[in-house]
Amino acid sequence: MARYELKLPKMGESVAEATITSWTKDIGDTIELDDTIVEVATDKVDSEVPSEVEGKLVEILFEKDAVVQVGQTIAIIETEGGESIEPAEASVNETVTESVTKIENAIEEVKETIVSAIDTSTSDRFYSPLVKSIAQKEGIPVEELDTIAGTGKEGRVTKNDILSYIDNKGNQSVVSVNKVVDNTTAGKATNTTTVQQPTQVTTTLSGEDEVIEMSRMGKLISKHMIDSLQTSAHVQSFIEIDVTNIVKWRNKVKDAYLKREGEKLTFTPIFMQAVAQTIKKYPLINISVDGDKIIKRGNINLGMAAALPDGNLIVPVIKNADQLSLVGMTKQVNDLAQRSRANKLKPDEIQGGTYTVTNVGSFGSMAGTPIINQPQVAILALGAILKKPSVIETPEGDFIGIRHKMIVSHSYDHRVVNGALGGMFIKTFKEILEAWDVNQDF
Repeated sequence: MARYELKLPKMGESVAEATITSWTKDIGDTIELDDTIVEVATDKVDSEVPSEVEGKLVEILFEKDAVVQVGQTIAIIETEGGESIEPAEASVNETVTESVTKIENAIEEVKETIVSAIDTSTSDRFYSPLVKSIAQKEGIPVEELDTIAGTGKEGRVTKNDILSYIDNKGNQSVVSVNKVVDNTTAGKATNTTTVQQPTQVTTTLSGEDEVIEMSRMGKLISKHMIDSLQTSAHVQSFIEIDVTNIVKWRNKVKDAYLKREGEKLTFTPIFMQAVAQTIKKYPLINISVDGDKIIKRGNINLGMAAALPDGNLIVPVIKNADQLSLVGMTKQVNDLAQRSRANKLKPDEIQGGTYTVTNVGSFGSMAGTPIINQPQVAILALGAILKKPSVIETPEGDFIGIRHKMIVSHSYDHRVVNGALGGMFIKTFKEILEAWDVNQDF
């Protein structure tokens, strides 16, 4: 008999862990190839982990609601024949050894810190001796320490969290200078400098209020949105696009398209195809930032933000979007949208995105300023298509006519994407859409 270690697979780009939501098999159950063993969830997707072997489930190493790191062994399946792989106990021992080493290193760091730690007895949060020592050394009071967002287990503040806070504080402190004129000193001014400190807001409740616990996905999305704002220097550019030709063309061919392809033709695949074409012209929008290095992506993989029934968002990815025809793009868009709403996406279908498009117009919004989907550097928001009176230029003169217009906003990371590139990108996107041939086939 051989022992097969079932490990938590990679769940998506930048996703390092997942929460076990339920075990679909019990110890002693017979396992068939591709049987779902466990259901897990991340901030991006809920997914099933299938078995790659046949056998019997003999060990479950994590309970429901446990947070597991990608690559960790979560269960043991006993299979027929073959050589036994390293027992689970050995893997556990290795993990324990690594943990002990980390703890010992942390202890050494604390020993090397000669500054006495601050008293955090008045705080409801736990702080490690090292974090308290750094806070003491930097003159950070407990009240200010409590405002720092923690990335450690259960939201604890880590060494990197406090050091990052100190760096940002030094660069971004808001200083106000008030000049006070003393009439008795012939107009001499005295400058007083005040540093604004972050304050905690206390929420008061009345008898009619209802407290609703945030969902697990909601908490993670909230954290990632804040992290993105703290990571990227967000800048937005806006442009209005005349999509009248596209509206007329779609109205003319949509019935024939449905009959021939068995798919509904919406505006989304038309816009996604235009985005892919624009990225090919400006490949430096299709990048990521890694420290002080820029990673130029070799493929154009478009993320398509989709709303879930519970109000959260998920971003399935259209791989190699620049290689798809309009028919191929339509099939991809419709398939991913349907399976997103049914919670049937596979883990690899929500990873690898290099640029994201979100359709805020589907909710009636004229425009939006979306937050960048890290580690990407830009995101495009499509506004609602509205009929507007417009000036139409002709050889015979100008006149007013009704046109279908759409506002597009482009959020980009100003660390690596300047205003010229960000603006030229949506200008080219506009030119591609406005040049649409109403007589073309599909």
